[in-house]
Amino acid sequence: MAHDHTHVQEFFGSRAAGWDARFPDDGPAYAAAVADLGLRPGDAVLDAGCGTGRALPPLRDAVGVRGTVLGVDLTPEMLDEAVRAGRHAAGQLLLADVSRLPVRSSVLDAVFGAGLIAHLPRPHENLRELARVVRPGGRLALFHPLGRAALAARQGRRITDEDLRAESNLRPLLAGSGWRLESYTDEDSRFLALAVRHS
Repeated sequence: MAHDHTHVQEFFGSRAAGWDARFPDDGPAYAAAVADLGLRPGDAVLDAGCGTGRALPPLRDAVGVRGTVLGVDLTPEMLDEAVRAGRHAAGQLLLADVSRLPVRSSVLDAVFGAGLIAHLPRPHENLRELARVVRPGGRLALFHPLGRAALAARQGRRITDEDLRAESNLRPLLAGSGWRLESYTDEDSRFLALAVRHS
């Protein structure tokens, strides 16, 4: 996909109404990835590129009623679907660009990003912006409910050496953006890279 915000908005905007119906079985994978993020009651977490908000309920469950859950997405239609699904009850939804988050520096404990990295227009700068809003020692989860090979097969393409989700590409990208890769999982059933913000 072209790394252009207008293209991203058009792509997701035109698919928003049927998005959840296309992926009805992803809920347990989202819940498991959120659990691996290691959130605690009272934590503040951002779902970056939240789409229809599928991660918001497990994020709310993890941080409890005293915690803060923010969902940010660039596409109004996706946020509308999150509201229709009732997921806005689990967190505050914001129409915003992850490259310029309307969040103060070092106030969050974690960021969750499902399917996010493939749609970042400037990955280095965008991951640095995510690091800006997280306190030192805070965590980042880059997640997809399919691993790289399974996703490529579903999309009818081959994995290339330029794939940002390859560990050999992702580790230095994160390191140069304020993060340290802590664990990396790439299986057919899921992709999950967990990173910690440099102190």
